[in-house]
Amino acid sequence: MPDTAPFFADIADAPPPRSVIWTQAEGGTKLRVALWPAGPKGMVAIFPGRTEVIEKYGRVITDLVADGYGAAAIDWRGQGLSDRLTDRPLLGDVQDFAQFQRDVAAYRTVLDRFAPDAPRFVLAHSMGGCIALRALINGFPARAASFSAPMWGLPLNSTTSRAIAVMRAALRMSRLDQREVPGAGVEFRLWENPFDNNELTGDAETYAWMQAQVQAHTELRLGAPSLRWLAAALAETAALQLLPAPEVAAFCGVGTREKLVSAPAIEGRMAGWPNGRLEVYQGALHELLMERAATRDAFLRATLALFDANQP
Repeated sequence: MPDTAPFFADIADAPPPRSVIWTQAEGGTKLRVALWPAGPKGMVAIFPGRTEVIEKYGRVITDLVADGYGAAAIDWRGQGLSDRLTDRPLLGDVQDFAQFQRDVAAYRTVLDRFAPDAPRFVLAHSMGGCIALRALINGFPARAASFSAPMWGLPLNSTTSRAIAVMRAALRMSRLDQREVPGAGVEFRLWENPFDNNELTGDAETYAWMQAQVQAHTELRLGAPSLRWLAAALAETAALQLLPAPEVAAFCGVGTREKLVSAPAIEGRMAGWPNGRLEVYQGALHELLMERAATRDAFLRATLALFDANQP
């Protein structure tokens, strides 16, 4: 039996999970995974974004369960309660996005063991959308995938992106790549960033709930990314842009006020996805599943309609 991992029910607004466990990725990195029983319609594997934790998806999981789906969620390496990768626990860091695919492999093993026969679907947000796209291209089994503001590009101009790519080796040799990105301010510290300064959601109540989670449990906090993370993200998104879409039915949503990922990269990818559909949400910021009720509910309805349409 896998070791039991903590789950903070006091902040999750979630139905009780069947199990919350530690698992290990190749190389020994310890990861936290939470599992809710497979429903009659199948199992939704949640791929969270950068800084996000399992408990943040509690309200989403409540809705999935009510609609007949089970769910699973993971803390990626470097965030949540999974192993942090540096001696600075608030620094968002990764050497190479290929490391996240080791996490995906461990996640898949847990899912295969927990619900081997359940139809599987993917719900991915932001950085999780980047990780999920690579996983689907690599053959991660899913009948359909829904993406919320996926990180398929970053809103940097081409000159800046090229400069970071050229400087990557020099930064690594000098260890400067393990510093946080220049200019990182309070906007990277959810627990103290005021609502009026946030670029995540236009819903004040949900934002306060998200803040309360990391104020109550400080071990869940994650701040700005490192230069190394940024260089790795740019390399991965550039590599993915050269690859065709996987043969999986897909829905994708992005807001008109998106500032954290590249909306043109999303539009370009979805335009070339044969069985894909893009919806643009007027006035929405980055986190569609944490947005005001009209946006959140519309995105969730479209997601569930996609999953329902792709049952066995």
